[in-house]
Amino acid sequence: MGGLLVSTLHIIVGYNAGKEFGGTPVLGAIAGALVFAPALAGIAAKGDVSAIPLVLPVLNITLKAGLGGVIGVIFSAYVFAKIEKQVRKVIPAVLDLFLVPLITILLGSVVTLFVIMPLAAVLMNAITFLLIEVALKQGGVVGGYVLSAAFLPLVMLGIHHGLTPVHADLIRETGSTVLLPILAMAGAGQVGSAIAVYVKTKHKPMKELIASALPAGFLGVGEPLIYGVSLPLFWPFVTACLGAGFGGAVIALAPIFTGQQVGAIAIGPSGLVLIPLIADGLWLWYVAGLVTAYIGGFVLTYLFGFKEEMMDRLD
Repeated sequence: MGGLLVSTLHIIVGYNAGKEFGGTPVLGAIAGALVFAPALAGIAAKGDVSAIPLVLPVLNITLKAGLGGVIGVIFSAYVFAKIEKQVRKVIPAVLDLFLVPLITILLGSVVTLFVIMPLAAVLMNAITFLLIEVALKQGGVVGGYVLSAAFLPLVMLGIHHGLTPVHADLIRETGSTVLLPILAMAGAGQVGSAIAVYVKTKHKPMKELIASALPAGFLGVGEPLIYGVSLPLFWPFVTACLGAGFGGAVIALAPIFTGQQVGAIAIGPSGLVLIPLIADGLWLWYVAGLVTAYIGGFVLTYLFGFKEEMMDRLD
């Protein structure tokens, strides 16, 4: 089931990427499907690389289904779109409908299989190694703290979606992403920080704003609290990040006691919504992390992150 979901994600990503790059969306979807082609899985399973030889021998990478993950899909859709545009310039209009897709798929497939997928795999492996092997497994509690504390700035800039390929690849390879529960603590620290501001401030419009945004915050949607509360006040944003780190540290303790890292079987939700998606029955560890991040964000903001004078910035 996990493989089916990830392969479907590849097709959807390819479709949308092809559209964004100015190509035919269906050809982008084909690029996404190519990366997860069952035929590649069969070749890898049989160890038969005679039909499709070793790809980029210097990298020592053999083709297999899903190689390169979503990053490979995006670059593949880009190449398909570029090839399509160039081919369309030289093909007569009367043959456009038949030859353009055919040539695009043929040329794009060669580039995808022998260049994009292996290079994307190298990139994905490097990112995964740094985040999982170095930050989480070797970094332990410290790594969990740093990852959680550093995630809110990525959300603020909107570049946290760049980790979606990593989550998808982890789910495909292992059945769950151990990165998502750690990063989800950032939103919990934000919630705790906002509650502290609500308790301390006498500014009625701010209280109303926080009250309306908190339900979404508990459900993992942190942008209203970020842009409406903590970021304009600045220091509550800092203490929210620092408080979130404690939640990440708690989750990073799980392998010591259970022998397993806390993972999520799907991507997208966070906050309380993520609880049913925690793998291997370790949801109590995730809840413990959430509560710790709530408390951490609240205490740090209440003690150090907010003064009523800060409200003057918003008037």
